[in-house]
Amino acid sequence: MRIPTRNGVGASRVSLPVGPWSTVLDFLLERMPDISRDEWLQRFDDQLVLDESAQPVKATQTYKPRTKLYYYRHIANEPVLPEKASLVFEDDRLLVADKPHFMPVTPAGRYVQQSLLVQLKHLTSNDDLVPLHRIDRETAGLVMFGKRLQDRDAYHALFRDKKMHKVYEAVAAYDPALELPRVHISRLKPDELFFRTQEVDGEPNSETRISLLKIEGARALYQLEPVSGKRHQLRVHMMALGLPLEGDQFYPTVLRGPDADEDFSQPLQLLAKSVAFTDPVTGQDREFHSAMRLSIAL
Repeated sequence: MRIPTRNGVGASRVSLPVGPWSTVLDFLLERMPDISRDEWLQRFDDQLVLDESAQPVKATQTYKPRTKLYYYRHIANEPVLPEKASLVFEDDRLLVADKPHFMPVTPAGRYVQQSLLVQLKHLTSNDDLVPLHRIDRETAGLVMFGKRLQDRDAYHALFRDKKMHKVYEAVAAYDPALELPRVHISRLKPDELFFRTQEVDGEPNSETRISLLKIEGARALYQLEPVSGKRHQLRVHMMALGLPLEGDQFYPTVLRGPDADEDFSQPLQLLAKSVAFTDPVTGQDREFHSAMRLSIAL
């Protein structure tokens, strides 16, 4: 059975393992300790916890292992982001949005209603909307969404099979000794800090084409074309060249943790500028461009 969307938010699913819990509430309190008992009780009262038949569950319901629960995320006093997303393109199958800095593509951390996906579901009244790829919360620019369930795999394959030409712009220091354009290839893996990525020795699994677009004193605007799509790939590759991006709070030094207060005055200078591809459903050549700009622009 399909679990309905509520207020633009899809239900999260949790599988119940074998364990010592007497009630569903006991399990949820241990599994998700960041959510208080009072908040869970309120969610139960608001019928925001459902069973596999989409029926409301009571907090005192007996715990049954090897079943599933569904619950809806809600953030009390959710902060409001300074900018809204805008639509770049929409037809019966695709939606392309221009995402501002600081906005997560899907609900994450302190943002649910402010996430791009939830805002677009409210705007379009389309509960089938799904992101076809992701960009970092700190990155601005284009994000593509599929509108129909039957088309998802065809569009996902564009990214999986590297048939999507993505172009980013970035601002960093200018190094006249660095020969550009160039291709940077390396092996990336998760860092000990879960929210970072690091370069390591070994067989390469990431590739970025880097070129110089404009020099402005000691700073420059760069064009980055990722061939692969590893987490934080562009940020780590530029750092490896001695050119960490302006406004980067994680590289080369962690200046703020993922849960620290935002500084909206210093956005990461990275923009998903354009995408180009052959539409796998219609056969049309498509190309979309972001209207957003960085602190240096052409």
